[in-house]
Amino acid sequence: MAYIRTIAPEEAAGELKQHYDAALKRAGRVFNIVRLQSLNPPALAASINLYQALMLAPGSLPRPVREMVATVVSREMDCFY
Repeated sequence: MAYIRTIAPEEAAGELKQHYDAALKRAGRVFNIVRLQSLNPPALAASINLYQALMLAPGSLPRPVREMVATVVSREMDCFY
C-alpha cells in the first residue's frame, strides 16, 4: 500500500492550520482528502475552491445528486470516496 506523508492537525501552522480549522468547522473533522494535500497548502486551497464550485454553486443538479454522481464514479473506479 502506498504511503503519503501528511501533517497532522495538531502539527499544522499558518495557512495549513487555517484550512484545517475551516475543515473542522465545516465537517467536525479533517478528512484524509484534505490531509493528503497538507504539504502544499496553496494546492489544498485550490482543491477546496474547486470542490465548492462543483458541489455548492448554483446549477441544474442539486447537491445530493452531485455527491451521488461523485460516489458512483469513485466506486466504479475502485476509489474510496
